[in-house]
Amino acid sequence: MYRTNTCGELRVSDENKTVKLAGWLDTVRDLGAVIFFTLRDFYGVTQVVVSEEEMKASLRKISRESTISVTGKVVKRSDPNPNLPTGEIEIIPEEIEVLGRCTELLPFEINNSLESREDIRLKYRFLDLRNPVNKDKLILRSKVIRFLRNAMCEKGFFEIQTPILTSSSPEGARDYLVPSRVHPGKFYALPQAPQQFKQLLMVSGIDRYFQIAPCFRDEDARADRSPGEFYQLDMEMAFATQEDVFAVMEDVLSKTFREFSNFEIAQVPFPRIKYVDAMEKYGSDKPDLRNPLIIHDVTSIFAKTEIGFFKDKVIKAIGLNDFHQPRSFFDNLNTFITQNEGKGVSWTKIGEDGEFSGGITKYLSDEEKAALIAEFDLKANSAVLFIADEKGKAQKLAGLLRNEAGSKLDLIEKNVYKFCWIVDFPMFELDEETGEICFSHNPFSMPQGGMEALKTMNPLDIVAYQYDIVCNGIELSSGAVRNHDSEIMVKAFEIAGYPPEVVETKFPALFNAFKYGAPPHAGIAPGVDRMVMMLANEPNIREVIAFPMNKNAQDLLMGAPGEVTQKQLDELRICVKKEEKK
Repeated sequence: MYRTNTCGELRVSDENKTVKLAGWLDTVRDLGAVIFFTLRDFYGVTQVVVSEEEMKASLRKISRESTISVTGKVVKRSDPNPNLPTGEIEIIPEEIEVLGRCTELLPFEINNSLESREDIRLKYRFLDLRNPVNKDKLILRSKVIRFLRNAMCEKGFFEIQTPILTSSSPEGARDYLVPSRVHPGKFYALPQAPQQFKQLLMVSGIDRYFQIAPCFRDEDARADRSPGEFYQLDMEMAFATQEDVFAVMEDVLSKTFREFSNFEIAQVPFPRIKYVDAMEKYGSDKPDLRNPLIIHDVTSIFAKTEIGFFKDKVIKAIGLNDFHQPRSFFDNLNTFITQNEGKGVSWTKIGEDGEFSGGITKYLSDEEKAALIAEFDLKANSAVLFIADEKGKAQKLAGLLRNEAGSKLDLIEKNVYKFCWIVDFPMFELDEETGEICFSHNPFSMPQGGMEALKTMNPLDIVAYQYDIVCNGIELSSGAVRNHDSEIMVKAFEIAGYPPEVVETKFPALFNAFKYGAPPHAGIAPGVDRMVMMLANEPNIREVIAFPMNKNAQDLLMGAPGEVTQKQLDELRICVKKEEKK
């Protein structure tokens, strides 16, 4: 009824055919004697040429972005456009029919929508998505998800959906709560991840599970994290070790990234880096291995230092060879570090003559200079950057400095994906606010050494079978060999400050299920949004989500979160406290 062909498929071989197309009135060039316009649909654009007077007059009354149908003959263009798949033909119309008139002034030009303010784009997201660039990102996302699903099925995994309405549990992030009408005063929670359900599936006898799972966390937005909800390739394997998970994921991810990008994948199997080594060498548990700079601990070199702000501090340093930057380079790095709550960057450099100069040089002893030369194999035209602070902060700031220096010096390798596994995460850490022991990663992970480790070791020395996949400095996934023993589970939570009754009440299903013969199991959940973001070469994750929230967790298109009626609140027995006016 509406079309015989799409706007992206006609070619010279279709010359002289009478066709019917439908789409949006895209660009219009009115030359008076003739009007050229393009018709755009999901599949492409086709040029239409109008010379008949009555039809031109009718066309001039149709606003751009109206939907129309065009019936006419395919002819060969005298001036082909090599940039368009349909660039060798055009349509001479016999009839133009308006299907849906655009009656409002456009908030932005469709083809230039990416240049508009984000709040306007999100408010009119249905227009923003008409931009072919944005449409292509959604097509890529669809293809990636289909590829992942097929790859998992080929490996013998079964796709099983888990509940969206579940119970609230302490899993790391804030829950989104949903009040129950049937059970006044009680709440469901949206799942932070299908964690407990996928472990229960293992206890149920499902050997290999996966799903493209929606996850909900009340977290602040970042460039690589969308607030509210995200999707992950959730998977779990029974009778499996860490090695089994690695083998599956390395195969699936490497094939996916090869399928949808022409970038090189540096190494398969992916390199494995212990958490403690990652923090020491890269200052981060998600290192960008495209950056060749390595952090060194030079605290011992300055054991007898006379530099006041080096004393009693952990000192991290980065060596820069073939260095030819002006003083402003150091000044800019110093500003960057102070903006990130550091005390600043110290530095020294070696000139063409092989002599140290600038920065802290006048405070360096000959012994310290010689040690730095040996540590970094320094030559003429080189420099060393220093961070001095307490250990954790020194590592973090050195990691930020490494990233910034690598970027400023254009050292980041191009057109390559460098994956790695970060392994052996600490099971516990000290809470930054309370100073008490808490879980550092997934609370359902198996401690290395099992119950014996929990009973005999310092909790801060216990490492877990926990692992992350990192690619180009972005954490794609977290996973673990799961704790499948209820006694070990109770002991681990006890160390983190949760009494046994909390485990029984907060995780009753898992706690009980583990008493009925649970298999050893392990899993992981790579983030789909982040994968597509990387494959689309997009720096912001919101660009690859159809209807994203803004950085303040607002849906500007639908007006969420929004107020509800008093009747709805009454049904749920909820009383909303009004904010007092100041």
